Amino acid sequence: MLGGSVVMARGTAGVVAGFISLALLGAWGMAPSLSRQEKKTIGADMSVRLVSSPKPAQPGQILVYRAEVRNNGPEDAVLPLLTVRLPRGVDVLRVDVAECRPGATAREVVCPSQRDVLAGETGGVTVSGLVRPGAGGPLTATATLSSEVVDANEADNVARAVTPVDEGADLAVRLSGERRAGRRVTMGAVVRNRGPRTVRDATVFFDTGAARLLSVRGARCHPSEGHVGCRLGAVGSGERVGLRLALRAAGRAPRARATVYSPHVGDRRPANNIARIDLR
Repeated sequence: MLGGSVVMARGTAGVVAGFISLALLGAWGMAPSLSRQEKKTIGADMSVRLVSSPKPAQPGQILVYRAEVRNNGPEDAVLPLLTVRLPRGVDVLRVDVAECRPGATAREVVCPSQRDVLAGETGGVTVSGLVRPGAGGPLTATATLSSEVVDANEADNVARAVTPVDEGADLAVRLSGERRAGRRVTMGAVVRNRGPRTVRDATVFFDTGAARLLSVRGARCHPSEGHVGCRLGAVGSGERVGLRLALRAAGRAPRARATVYSPHVGDRRPANNIARIDLR
């Protein structure tokens, strides 16, 4: 398993997501002194460990799996094969290792080693997946390790990671606007938390095109060229938060877009996270 990059998006629909990393912990070493047939006869005790983060998993957000592999000896493992199977409701996004490839299903990653693993060596693979908005928990992933040598302790060749899924939230945004004298345009935005929980880090991101922000009421906002980011703070279940932005249009009436989200709480209904409007 050497460095490289492989993107796996089979089975993932309409989602752009985020980033994972994969690293090996040490070189595989020099060729063993015994023949492969002798190594197969004596055997090697391979083990695998699988962990996930974050816990609980958030609907619509990234879930990262880390598989740790170790050869406990006494002999080298001949061409080991690691297979990671993600649960239903989680789509594979990317694996940063050239040897890894899609398996029998869209949720399976197969990573064959191109060389033998010396006794005492360790390695690791990090797989990133995207939790579907409607996924229910707990989510159970498995990592399975196999080799061409005898393994007297096969109990540690399979590892499982069980991850609960948070209930998430349902944030929605709606836009309204009117054109005033000259090039000054006023746009209103209403963010609603449809529940079931309080969202303490609700954020709205506005794409204002060529229009420049003049002022804003209702939130703490930070403008940049063509964009405005606003932090709403805590929004309780069933609550609404209103914002009003004054913009100066550059020429024709701008078209604006607003996206509401939480960096830490998943959203069960992402379709209403985005609103668009023509400010005429």
